[in-house]
Amino acid sequence: MTGGTIAIPLFPPAYRASGLLLHVTSLPSPYGIGDVGPSALAWIDRLQQAGQSWWQALPLGPTGYGNSPYQPLSSFAGNALVISPEWLIEDGLLRPSDCPSGAFPQHETDYNGVIPFKHRLLEAALAHFIAGARSDLRPAYEQFCHDQSHWLDDYALFRALKARFGGAYYLEWPAELVERNPAALDRARRELADGIGLASFAQFLLLRQAERLKSHAHSKGLKLIGDLPFFVSPDSSDVWANPELFLLGERRRPRFVAGVPPDYFSARGQLWGNPVYNWEVLRQAGYGWWIARLRALLGHVDVIRLDHFRGFTAAWHVPAGAATAESGSWAPGPGAELFNAVHRELGSLPFIAEDLGLVTPDVYTLRDQFHLPGMRVLQFAFDGHRDNPHLPHNYVTNSVVFTGTHDNPTARGWFEDLPDDQRRNMWNYLQRPAGDISQAAPALMGLAWSSAAALAMAPFQDLLNLGKEARMNVPGRADGNWRWRYTEEMLNTPAFEWVRNLTISSNRFRAMGTPKDTQAMEVASR
Repeated sequence: MTGGTIAIPLFPPAYRASGLLLHVTSLPSPYGIGDVGPSALAWIDRLQQAGQSWWQALPLGPTGYGNSPYQPLSSFAGNALVISPEWLIEDGLLRPSDCPSGAFPQHETDYNGVIPFKHRLLEAALAHFIAGARSDLRPAYEQFCHDQSHWLDDYALFRALKARFGGAYYLEWPAELVERNPAALDRARRELADGIGLASFAQFLLLRQAERLKSHAHSKGLKLIGDLPFFVSPDSSDVWANPELFLLGERRRPRFVAGVPPDYFSARGQLWGNPVYNWEVLRQAGYGWWIARLRALLGHVDVIRLDHFRGFTAAWHVPAGAATAESGSWAPGPGAELFNAVHRELGSLPFIAEDLGLVTPDVYTLRDQFHLPGMRVLQFAFDGHRDNPHLPHNYVTNSVVFTGTHDNPTARGWFEDLPDDQRRNMWNYLQRPAGDISQAAPALMGLAWSSAAALAMAPFQDLLNLGKEARMNVPGRADGNWRWRYTEEMLNTPAFEWVRNLTISSNRFRAMGTPKDTQAMEVASR
């Protein structure tokens, strides 16, 4: 890599570990949605007891329409819905009487009920704070607002304006606000001071709780994997505050939108609708905005899964207004130049490359140039071709294998719909007699854990051997996604003892404080 970054591999030689994929919102809670409080600590404890070393969550940015974590309203802010009411009570910022619970379903998130409920709790917490509760936190809050002003000021104003206009897409606001007329923004800041204060205070509370969560994970020998969407939401403070970073046209509407060509998930491709980047402007600025969003997430996690990694080499640009993604074309991304800039600023590249979908050789070249582990998914493996990269005999050690991802069915649900020939391929590959539907998920996990990949991961739904009812997301479906939650009783399943034994037998058990591995991982993550 002459003249470029000398990247240290994320995983040390001969590293073997495992973990589970679970979104924070899927944790149990009496308040309608999983959060980063006591249930998250209990989850970490259960992972540690089961011999796991990693917890991977989905993106935790503030969600908008559709509640998708991959369409956040900001690349820097967190989702205030996952603030723990229990910890606000513990902090003296809420009273128990402020937090009536029990009216929410246990098995799924009712966003229509949760959003106004959590908003009222945050309003109450801020009112208590203004009235003098926890006055000792005021210096820390003021310091937070100062240190994070480079994104917080715009984000808080953006949220206050969205509230004023009933949640409308920001391009539907008055033109003077869309175009960020300075006098109009100053007037809005004065008129919406309360809403701005609430949005800022919520981010401060979430930061404190996230720091507590990360500290607890590290005390248990667990590391956290975060997830960074490649694109940003068209209706986000990112685009509103930084229009020059995106290919926008008349009245700041996108000239092109993102998507992917026809693939495994969709015969007509996927039309995501995100604005695409103006990489030339980003390059001239030293990729500072991208580096800042990576640094922000690394404040809360140890490793980042880079969603849609192929976008760094080329992204599918679809003309705005097209009915499907089929009319798009590939446009070049920043390639190695961005990762060299990131390494210069951050000193490391603690990333996992999501290199799935329609991937060309230049994507693998970029991934390997910086020693980034790629992803393999067993649900894609059994098409009958021995050179399928998702078959374990084709793995390199510097990779992460999943039974499935958040976009896949559960392993049980996948097997239920699997064609007979692919079922035979799977059992033949495992060199065992054909099993029934209840054996599919344990079989995939056993195959992942026994593989050469440095890290083996499975969604918690697969450990629980759940079916289609537990699927997290169906790509291309607008409603009903991102709702699944588990209940506290599910933590008592014998499956945790089973996966502990599997982890030990596959040499993936990580004893806490193993000096060689701990030191190597710390070097790789710096």
